[in-house]
Amino acid sequence: MLKKDRLVRDIRLVAKQVQEVVTKSRVPELEEAPEFDIIIVGGGTAGCVLASRLSEDPALRVLLVEAGGSGITVPFTRIPAALTKLFHTQHDYDLYTVPQSRAGGNPKYWPRGKMLGGCKYPFQCGAPSDYDEWARLGGEGASSWAYKDFRRYFLKFERYSPHKMFPSVDGSLRGSTGLIETGYFGNFSRWASDFVESCKEIGIPYRPDLNTIHGTTGTSKVLTYIDSKGSRVSTESAYLPEGVLKRPNLKVLIGTTTTRILLRSVDGETLAVGVELAKSEQGPRFVARARKQVVLSAGAIHTPQILMLSGIGPAEQLKQHSIPVVIDLPGVGSNLLDHPVVDVNFHAKKNVSINYLANPRTISEVIKTARAVFQYSWTRQGPLSTNLGESVAFVRSSDETLFPCAKYPQLPEDTTSGPDAPDIELFASPVAYKDHGYGAMPQPVGELVALHAVLLRPTSKGTISLKSSNPFDKPVIDPRYLDTQHDVDVLVKALQLLARILKTGPISSLLKHSDVHPDLDHRLSELSIEDLQKMVRERAETLYHPTSTARMVPRDQGGVVDASLKVYGVSNLRVADASIFPNIIAGHTAAPVIAVAEKAADMIKAVRD
Repeated sequence: MLKKDRLVRDIRLVAKQVQEVVTKSRVPELEEAPEFDIIIVGGGTAGCVLASRLSEDPALRVLLVEAGGSGITVPFTRIPAALTKLFHTQHDYDLYTVPQSRAGGNPKYWPRGKMLGGCKYPFQCGAPSDYDEWARLGGEGASSWAYKDFRRYFLKFERYSPHKMFPSVDGSLRGSTGLIETGYFGNFSRWASDFVESCKEIGIPYRPDLNTIHGTTGTSKVLTYIDSKGSRVSTESAYLPEGVLKRPNLKVLIGTTTTRILLRSVDGETLAVGVELAKSEQGPRFVARARKQVVLSAGAIHTPQILMLSGIGPAEQLKQHSIPVVIDLPGVGSNLLDHPVVDVNFHAKKNVSINYLANPRTISEVIKTARAVFQYSWTRQGPLSTNLGESVAFVRSSDETLFPCAKYPQLPEDTTSGPDAPDIELFASPVAYKDHGYGAMPQPVGELVALHAVLLRPTSKGTISLKSSNPFDKPVIDPRYLDTQHDVDVLVKALQLLARILKTGPISSLLKHSDVHPDLDHRLSELSIEDLQKMVRERAETLYHPTSTARMVPRDQGGVVDASLKVYGVSNLRVADASIFPNIIAGHTAAPVIAVAEKAADMIKAVRD
């Protein structure tokens, strides 16, 4: 039997159709519905981890519900260079923010994977002090989220594969027995390699491994979720292989939307007793029972939406949409944080860029593309194995060796989690793009490359709110990009640092500086502070890292979950995804989400009847 046949498509196999409307006080026919011990809502990065780990206990009956389908059956999810081909397809929620008045004035496209396993780019854990900050912010019982304790979950999920190009990596600091293979696999272009050399030339230290107890500042090739066979790894491919799906106590329902969590008052206590499900907006509703717990792992956008649809959230907003208020929890959907990125693009000399892969226009580019396809098909190497962002540098905007006080004014606010934590990320791509790959680029498209500046610790905070009480309506997303001057100032310093890097020998020698096309940035070093500020506001886009919309902080401080990830006021409803982050980490979010899911699984399995 093929793996895809083990995924449940017929909702009637795991849930019961209901004829009446589910209300706050009445859950019709629930007692007759199929029962599970634990129901997990959302089969993305965290959900697959939870389903796999919880179903290891044969006594636990587990249901995982995912709105999309299988990710590993879609070829573009496995080819590293092709991940953006999923944008604006059925495998993408195709979300947009409201117009961003301080960031270009237009809505911003927010791609979010609609499939099992979610999507991942570089493996990066954030700074150790980020998790010490979580322990400080998390309230009572949050000490186990400090790095010294939480680190074991990074090691638990990782299986690091050494690479001959990086022999100095200390394998004892990497996970070796986990389910997710990581390593320095994937294309390493000359552009990315010389970016590292240029960073070293201006004083950014080289570190072969930016994911250890020794901190994250420095420059290196990125550690990737590309395995030794050249395929991108997801939590579906790692945690839900054939053997796991065969478990009789695990059901994975796909193509199904969770319309709300079913709540009931029992002896004066509000409990999550199941979920309401639907295949389509106009289709019938179904219910499934949860005997022990419901876990929301729908991500920083859809988790708060589902909570609010269920009657948990800001009372005034729920009343606005005629949703009965079960728990007045103002923190639901607030404190939205994301990493904004500013891209700068350049015309490269021949054979530096791999931009031709996106749309070969000449006979030469067609031949190079065919050669790349053949190479990847036979060896799983070459341009199609690119992680897009191939090399990286993490720095502090307060680092006086990079930003001397005499030339760069110091910022009034340090938003980092500790003295060794970065607030700027720079990375290099052997491709250039606009609007997430869908904007028009100047000719010659096949010879363009890019550098990118990322704000890691923003102070601008946004919201997720409801458009209506219809669960099939997309939520209202307002990240409020660049709401604070601090965020603009840090990104300006990041662009100034890129301008210095571009003037160094290694990377400068790869560019055609004579190109003065207005959409290219060869004159970056000549721009004034005002010009750079304008560039930041016009170009800021998402790096796909929304967090913190159901924060793990005390309730009276806007929190939604406690240190055990239980939703305040509902003792058997938990959240395990990026929405629980007390603050956004100074790095990429997939690894900490997997670690959160691993820890959540341990906490849930520790609960006894």
